[in-house]
Amino acid sequence: MEPSAGVSKQDIREQIWDYMESQNLADFPRPVHHRIPNFKGAPRAAEHLPRLQAFQTARTVKVNPDAPQKNARFFVLESKKTLLVPTPRLRTGLFNKITPPPGATKDILRKCATSQGVRNYSTPVGLDSRVLVDLVVVGSVAVSEKGWRIGKGEGYADLEYAMMVSMGAVSEATPVITIVHDCQVVDVPEALLEGHDLTVDYILTPTRVIATGCERPKPTGITWSKISREMMEKIPVLRRLREQERQAGKDVALQGEPGDPSSHQKAPPGTVTRPQNVPGLEEDSVGAARGSLQGEGAPFAADVYVGNLPRDARVSDLKRVLRELGAAPLRLTWQGPRRRAFLHYQDPASAQRALACLQGLRLGPGTLRVALARQQRDK
Repeated sequence: MEPSAGVSKQDIREQIWDYMESQNLADFPRPVHHRIPNFKGAPRAAEHLPRLQAFQTARTVKVNPDAPQKNARFFVLESKKTLLVPTPRLRTGLFNKITPPPGATKDILRKCATSQGVRNYSTPVGLDSRVLVDLVVVGSVAVSEKGWRIGKGEGYADLEYAMMVSMGAVSEATPVITIVHDCQVVDVPEALLEGHDLTVDYILTPTRVIATGCERPKPTGITWSKISREMMEKIPVLRRLREQERQAGKDVALQGEPGDPSSHQKAPPGTVTRPQNVPGLEEDSVGAARGSLQGEGAPFAADVYVGNLPRDARVSDLKRVLRELGAAPLRLTWQGPRRRAFLHYQDPASAQRALACLQGLRLGPGTLRVALARQQRDK
């Protein structure tokens, strides 16, 4: 599968997502649209990782938290290396260190490698920890044999790497690996790449190990002119890094601020922003904070409505999916006969994060309807 001429990054993403779904190459969670796609054969692709010299010599490995990299996280733990996983959307910091319990069996290590395990066995790693990362494993939607990578469009992998550069955790010599299905290896026009885009050195698929020999420079730090004020508000660790670089005399003008050379231009493709064009994903933090659906089953202010449940769905099915996605609520109100449920979270921010995770989710043949309970009432 090759993209046609004159395509954009988003065109390539959509082609990959559509192809993986239509050919039934995708794996849970589905549909894979707007995600780093999990795929059938991901464990087999990850089996190449321990055989790489770059892995064998690494002591500290950073692996993204997405489903297709679960086995990569397991291999890091099994090899008794230090595993670092980015915090979800960088809300509470940059890294979490995964620390299995003493004497952990393989089964326990596999649990530690899941999204639930990442939460249960992790401790935050601060900016002052002087951590050195020897190997980086990222997810991709598409990647070329030259090492040119396209993510899901939110810019987090690029930003995580740039932040690691700024704090001295990685250098140009630090290898970057991605694990994808063979169909995700496509031609990527160089014209689509920007200076902040992360490239990769190795591509692992179920059938191949590709050493890209990529000569395109990796990001050398945070490009502050690509960072919006909204992103700064959402990611506290960015504010700390910006202050450190300001004190070092660097230009830290944000997108659209005086000093940003592109402030008079339209933001270029790939700018770090909130996900766009995700059906049903609406920003309503104020509404969520004020209240939720009043009445039966929705007594809290931070509730998420889940509708269009299959008639034969069981509450255990929904709970399992929520655990896998890292969106387990404090409490769940099940209204099976009415084909709906309410998820009660600790605060509006937690509800918003869960809402983002659940967009496009299927439980059976149909796509679930999800919304903040306040929005559902307004509709």
